[in-house]
Amino acid sequence: MHYEGNIIRPPSEARSIILQVTVGCSHNRCTFCPTYAGVRFRIKDEATLSTDIRYAAQAFPGARRLFITDGDALVIPWKRLYPLFQEINEQLPHLTRIGIYASAKSLRRRSLEELKLLKEQKLGIIYYGLESGDDETLKAIDKGTTSGEESVVLCNKVKEAGIKISTTVMIGIAGQERSLIHARRTGEVLTAIDPNYVGALVTMIVPGTRLDEAEREGRFTLPDQRGLLLELKEMITWTKLSKGMFMANHASNYLPIKIHSPAQREAALKMIDEALNGNVQLKEEWMRGL
Repeated sequence: MHYEGNIIRPPSEARSIILQVTVGCSHNRCTFCPTYAGVRFRIKDEATLSTDIRYAAQAFPGARRLFITDGDALVIPWKRLYPLFQEINEQLPHLTRIGIYASAKSLRRRSLEELKLLKEQKLGIIYYGLESGDDETLKAIDKGTTSGEESVVLCNKVKEAGIKISTTVMIGIAGQERSLIHARRTGEVLTAIDPNYVGALVTMIVPGTRLDEAEREGRFTLPDQRGLLLELKEMITWTKLSKGMFMANHASNYLPIKIHSPAQREAALKMIDEALNGNVQLKEEWMRGL
């Protein structure tokens, strides 16, 4: 396989074939993200992609899942995107699910009809970086959308097409000042989207990012450990999913939580209270990571 640069994937795609279709991210301006720093976004040439798909078919003939990377491959022109899915399915007929990252930019480009066609080609899940439902926070982190309501519309279009949606949110990304506002508004947006999965990560400030610069200049202060737990509690309090999963068990989290909502929601809130009272051991700093 012809991999270039940093290859990232969701934890749930650990056993999937990873097919790198694009290099970099079409937005690549989020203040917190170092992943594609200095990388110019481009789509790989068709010959390379065909070679990789054929190799995957030979090496993993019975594979059931495939994940398309890099950061925003759904944004590529339809005249290349749809034939790519067709070729993947022709070469790997046993696949049951294809996954892909998406942004507000790429979901704006994809019509409901196009998403339904991709669903027919086994696109089964889209991973969407919501990060926050708070418009002011979205603007501050240069997310590419300044409207939590736009994310509701875009994600519901995905659901209408019959595709599962997994949303990522960030604890601490609004800083101390807007911490609980961000938490509540994010919970409200998650409730309106009602995704299949929510992944909550704790913000880790990476040297060289614009968020790092803001912290050094005193324009951003990350909540302390207690503040991060209070923010998580507020977010879960305002997040009411019909039957989705809320996971705060990423390596960055101090208190790993994985709950089926709504059944385990109250138990999770009680666990956070116990942690706030010092009765639950939190993850040591050296054990955390991106």
